[in-house]
Amino acid sequence: MSTPVLNRTAATDAPVLEILADRWSPRAYAVDDEVDEQQLASALEAARWAPSANNTQPWRFVVARRGSAEHARIHDALMGFNQAWAGNAAVLIVAVAETTSPDGSPLPWAVYDLGQAVAHLSVQAHHDGLYVHQMGGFDRDALRDAFGIEERFEPVTVVALGPIGDAADLPEALQEREAAPRVRRPLAESLIAS
Repeated sequence: MSTPVLNRTAATDAPVLEILADRWSPRAYAVDDEVDEQQLASALEAARWAPSANNTQPWRFVVARRGSAEHARIHDALMGFNQAWAGNAAVLIVAVAETTSPDGSPLPWAVYDLGQAVAHLSVQAHHDGLYVHQMGGFDRDALRDAFGIEERFEPVTVVALGPIGDAADLPEALQEREAAPRVRRPLAESLIAS
C-alpha cells in the first residue's frame, strides 16, 4: 500500500515560477527505474552554464549510477539516516568545489558558485521529471580517498537524483517526514533590511 504524499507545491509569499514552487527533496526513489541518460546530461549541462565569479567554473562532479562500484563508494561514505534511503537513487553525485586555483590562490566564491550550479541542476532535473535531494551528512575524507580528490577541492554535498519512488518503501520514521507538510519561515524573517 502506498503512503500518501501531500501536495508538495509551496505556498509562497509572492508569485514564483511553477517549477520552483513544485520542486522538493524526496527521500523515496524508484529502486527499479533507471535515470534517462539524456535527462541526466541536461541536468549536468544546466549546472555547467551556471554563473560563477570571473567565469572560474569552480565545480566538479563525481557522477555514479546505481549498481556501479562508484555508487557504492559514495553510499558507503554517507552518514546517519542518509544511508537508509539514498542508495535507492538512480544516481549519486558528489558536488565538489575548487577552493584554490592551481597556482595556490584562494577562490573565495567557489562554494557559492558550486551552490548555484547544483541549483541549476536541480531545477533542470525537476523540469524533466527527476527529483534531487542534497545531503550534508557524509564523510568528506572517505570521498577524497575513494575518488582521489585533491586537497584544493572540497566535497560540499552529495546529491541523490532519479525518478521518485513510493514512500511506503522507506523506514517508518522517514515515511512520516516524506508526508509532512513543507514549511519555510516567512519571507520577511529572512530579510535583514529591505
